[in-house]
Amino acid sequence: MKRIAVLLLIALALPLAAVAQPPGRGGPPPPPKTPKDAAPVDFTGYWVSVVTEDWRWRMVTPVKGDFASLPLNAEGRRIGNLWDPAKDEAAGEACRSYGAPAVMRIPGRVHITWQDDRTLKIDTDAGTQTRLLHFGASTLSGQAGKPPAQTKPSWQGYSVAQWEQPVRGTGTPLPGLGATRQGTGGRSLEVVTTQLRPGYLRKNGAPYSANAVVSEYFDLSKERNGDTWFVVTTVVDDPQFLTEPFVTSTNFRREPDGSKFNPSTCTAR
Repeated sequence: MKRIAVLLLIALALPLAAVAQPPGRGGPPPPPKTPKDAAPVDFTGYWVSVVTEDWRWRMVTPVKGDFASLPLNAEGRRIGNLWDPAKDEAAGEACRSYGAPAVMRIPGRVHITWQDDRTLKIDTDAGTQTRLLHFGASTLSGQAGKPPAQTKPSWQGYSVAQWEQPVRGTGTPLPGLGATRQGTGGRSLEVVTTQLRPGYLRKNGAPYSANAVVSEYFDLSKERNGDTWFVVTTVVDDPQFLTEPFVTSTNFRREPDGSKFNPSTCTAR
């Protein structure tokens, strides 16, 4: 009888011991990391663009009708040939070439910070533009990958971001990104931007429409000499004015501080 009583006490004590287990030994899982805390690399800081290609179209304003290397269709060329910078200035639209599809190609500097735990902020000194990259579900729409219903078109549009998965194809691709890339590690930031105001891929009037979708991949690297770089691969899809996606890669080098960051206004010429 005494033995039965002892076994009964042990049986009653086992559930209590399981409840008393500390976290990590059967307790509740820790809360998920915020996108800021989960960042595999650090893109924050001041960066300067290093022009390694397309000097002809980036360092000076191309002449009217110079659309070389742009996959414009006939309608895109027709619209581009109507370019009139004076008309843009008069209409208060001097920033048409500073929208999300083109602003990272403009020579200058960018400042990247975290606005909050779920929003990465990119300020450009060229045109004094601000881009907000939203991670996860929108707090207003409640749907990942989609802007809030009341979002109005703007030069920088609405950007949805995620950290690229360490193994290709294991994550859920963002709308507009299509198939995941091959041969890269999980060190990249992926961004898809919609809700754009119509603007220019280049300052000479080469157009993109309000339906354009911009997909970007930001990859960071550290060089042997100690420099830190990132390259952003930009893909602009716009069936209204382009015969195929327009792809560019743009290089930036980290700077020690913001002493050379010099915000300037948009120019139409």
